[in-house]
Amino acid sequence: MRIARFSIDGNVAFGAVEGDRPDELVLDIIKGIPFAEFELSGTKVPLSKVRLLPPVLPNKVVAFGRNYAEHARELGNEVPDAPFAFFKPSTAVIGPGGEIQYPSFTEDLHHEAELAVVIGRMCREVPRERVKDVIFGFTCANDITARDVQKREKQWARAKGFDSSCPLGPWVETGLDLQAASDLTIQLTVNGEQRQLGRTSEMIHRIEDLIVNITEAMTLLPGDVILTGTPAGVGPLNVGDEVAVTIEGIGTLTNKVVKRG
Repeated sequence: MRIARFSIDGNVAFGAVEGDRPDELVLDIIKGIPFAEFELSGTKVPLSKVRLLPPVLPNKVVAFGRNYAEHARELGNEVPDAPFAFFKPSTAVIGPGGEIQYPSFTEDLHHEAELAVVIGRMCREVPRERVKDVIFGFTCANDITARDVQKREKQWARAKGFDSSCPLGPWVETGLDLQAASDLTIQLTVNGEQRQLGRTSEMIHRIEDLIVNITEAMTLLPGDVILTGTPAGVGPLNVGDEVAVTIEGIGTLTNKVVKRG
């Protein structure tokens, strides 16, 4: 099931996305919230009549760096022996169609296409065999990075945590199991030109490893998001660019870069 969060006539709701053709997609409005038992209302609205929002509002976004060997090498970094994490604040999150605001403090803004894992229940110290039980679904992400700031500053808070640096969407796909999610095509285009192309099977540390690793240290809450790393091909973005992340079996997340006002 594809679960979207949307706004219509000033109201915000969740809905199940139905249909296959992009011009015929409709939303069946959900009664309640998707992280608990819910029912479909049977009230349907065309997707074209709503504004899609970030599919979740995470308490925290936990991102893992250098989790694809070729990406680590393209930036001159060593391939890490163990997962290492950083955070993006909730204020970094925007949805499909949201504007990526080019910060005034960088001159080298980069895209990074990523598979995002959405957590479905409160969890801590999750054993590897139970990881599948805490996952709600998967969505597309773009880990927007001020590369010059990342290189200059030891902490990545400003380089990767600024407002609009974490596009998510277009919805959460709940129908993928861990095995399927571990071998999906992931690609990114800028103004229609392909920049990144890889497979999630190229991850150094698997999805299970990442969730085990972070839950050893902290509690994850429903709606929290795990970013799993980016394949090779990262590169610059400029004001006016349209950047699109497409992940097999999930969908396409599209955003435009604008000058920060």
